[in-house]
Amino acid sequence: MTDADGDTDAGDVDGDETVDGDPEFTHVDGDGVDMVGVGDKPETRRRGVAAGRLRLRPETVTAVRDGDVAKGEVLAVARVGAIGAVKRTPEAIPLCHRIPITDVDTRFTLAEDAVELRVTVETVARTGPEMEALEGVTTGLNVVWDMVKSAEKDADGEYPTTRVEDVRVVEKSVARE
Repeated sequence: MTDADGDTDAGDVDGDETVDGDPEFTHVDGDGVDMVGVGDKPETRRRGVAAGRLRLRPETVTAVRDGDVAKGEVLAVARVGAIGAVKRTPEAIPLCHRIPITDVDTRFTLAEDAVELRVTVETVARTGPEMEALEGVTTGLNVVWDMVKSAEKDADGEYPTTRVEDVRVVEKSVARE
């Protein structure tokens, strides 16, 4: 079956269903878990975009915005962390194919009580970069958390309001030549 963008990617499980309507998990067969073969697929330009949010105290966001965080330039360090995570995705996700990354774009937005991150990853490959984009978002937001954690802790050393949320793939595309 094809997904919403018309892709018949053998590695996709979202949108692939068996005749009885149950999801078809292409990484699992009678022998257990295996990597999906993509060798017969053509190399095409592909793009994956993921986004997420790190909920923070408003005063912490102000400190990030003003460059007033003791550990340094929060968003610059988080950007480097996000890009590094994109490049190392197959090391973190066991069945993820190693693909050539042709571009990574990281966009931070500071809301009143959150840092939002959108990561766009492009490749020319046989499978898409959605997992790479997700890894970039989660790592980038975790780097922000690490850099501001002293400001986020309460008197008991806990993080009552700090949380990563709404991490998702927002776009997946395959260029049709």
